[in-house]
Parts: sequence; structure tokens; C-alpha cells
Amino acid sequence: MDTAAFEARLNELLSEISDMPKGQGKKLLLLTQKKKTARQKPKKGGSLNESLDYLRLIMKYMVFDVEATRRENSYLRKMLDGRED
Repeated sequence: MDTAAFEARLNELLSEISDMPKGQGKKLLLLTQKKKTARQKPKKGGSLNESLDYLRLIMKYMVFDVEATRRENSYLRKMLDGRED
């Protein structure tokens, strides 16, 4: 989705939320307005570094999960092999 389409859809959503009863749409309106202002702010180089740090962290968790899954599979296979004997 390109920026213009996103902005159009967000404005459409804001107008739909503003038509809702005040109690129901207040929280949604605040959240979408925050998202709109955050989207309009220029991206800084720091956010790129934060994204890369987050990606590195996620990759570490994924590697850990794969290693744990392999250990569990190995353990379960040994249990099954022992049961078959």
C-alpha cells in the first residue's frame, strides 16, 4: 500500500470513527490520530538502528527456539526408540 492510499484509508477511518457515539469511538479516535501523527513524522537514522537491533534480537530468539526444538526432537526420538525395543 503506498503512502497516498494509506493516508486516504486512514482519513476514511477517522471520519467513520468520529461518526460513532462518543463513548465507543473516543479510544479508537485517539489511537488512529496517534498513528497518523507518527506516520507524518520524518524517520530518523536512529529508528533504523533501533529496527536493526530489534531484528537482531528476534533472530537470536528464533535461533534459540530452533535449537531447543532440535533438542526436544532428539530427546523424544530416543524415548520412542527405547519404547520400540
